[in-house]
Amino acid sequence: MPYRILLLDADGTLLDFDRAEAEALRNTLRHFQLPDTEEWVDAYHRINDAMWKQLERGEITKKDLRWMRFSQLLDHFGVCGNCYDMAETYVDELSSHAYLLPGALEACQALAKNYRLYIITNGIATVQRRRMADVPISAWLEKCYISEEVGYEKPDVRFFDIVAQDIPNYDPSAVLVVGDSLTSDMAGGIQAGVDTCWINPGNAPIPSTLPITFSIPSIADLPDLLMRNEANHI
Repeated sequence: MPYRILLLDADGTLLDFDRAEAEALRNTLRHFQLPDTEEWVDAYHRINDAMWKQLERGEITKKDLRWMRFSQLLDHFGVCGNCYDMAETYVDELSSHAYLLPGALEACQALAKNYRLYIITNGIATVQRRRMADVPISAWLEKCYISEEVGYEKPDVRFFDIVAQDIPNYDPSAVLVVGDSLTSDMAGGIQAGVDTCWINPGNAPIPSTLPITFSIPSIADLPDLLMRNEANHI
């Protein structure tokens, strides 16, 4: 059966999170008169990535993640500082930085002609709402589901269950999850019993443990992929 509903991740799929994060982090570090060197940025990335994996596994809450990553960063360099103020400044900075990835706008325009487009994201609600409003793709989106508002994080199947219950005429056989994360998007979609498309810029091999349906370099390649898929169902 051809797809009719696309569940699109936001950061790393449609939005250039790396650019937004880098600008927000460096501005935050400078605001608190801390070094905005590669050493500090790399340390933050390692800490932040590890904590988001903990969040996906349900080991910490998003509220704690917001300040704990800065607490660990300060501890890592043996520096005193207010991690709570840093967290609030960073979130405010991040919410004001929104950039579409190359081809994302054109892809959404093309896809909206034949598919219903929904956003599924684990981001912080206030940040994601503001950033999504600042990029010119809202006209083609039906709705945005944010884990903080849904009550569960991807890949928790309960996140996808709530999304499925909310979307009119939801048919799992006509749904495709599109995202760049193996642990939240791909694993979550597979657990929810729907097909998946991995945004895979480095063309990495698909893990044998994840029966991913498709793999493409970027969101810009999705319209052509779905066009070919439609042709195979004629």
